[in-house]
Amino acid sequence: MAQTPIHDWVERCRAGSLPAAIAKLPSGWVIMGERQVLPGYCLLLPDPVVPNLNALAPEPRTRFLLDMALIGDALLAITAAVRINYAIYGNVDPALHAHIFPRDGAEPEGVRTAQPWALDWAAAPRYSDELHGDFKRRVSLELRKYYGP
Repeated sequence: MAQTPIHDWVERCRAGSLPAAIAKLPSGWVIMGERQVLPGYCLLLPDPVVPNLNALAPEPRTRFLLDMALIGDALLAITAAVRINYAIYGNVDPALHAHIFPRDGAEPEGVRTAQPWALDWAAAPRYSDELHGDFKRRVSLELRKYYGP
């Protein structure tokens, strides 16, 4: 499998050098999205990296999907989200990763029904500890309820 940004992010998570990293979960790493196109946007990266969901055996596949849903539960608990959007594509970066988007009921009309890739990613704030560090800590604390310290 070719090296992708997913590989790089997982390596940086392992090394403790990815500022957006939130926590190590049984299936991989949860990180804040590089561009916060919707507030609270996170990703789940498998560790080890695999090409796609179908490359995982049944037990690790189930674990990845459960971890993805538990991240959604954590986001529901700490945001004003009315739902969570989940997406697994891998068309641009051909390595398994899940996008997890909290959707706020107060989003403007044009945003509320749009899928996230239709939004203006270039205008979205980049992840920074200064802007998003407190939110990242809150997600980490919420995830500890499911996984322990």
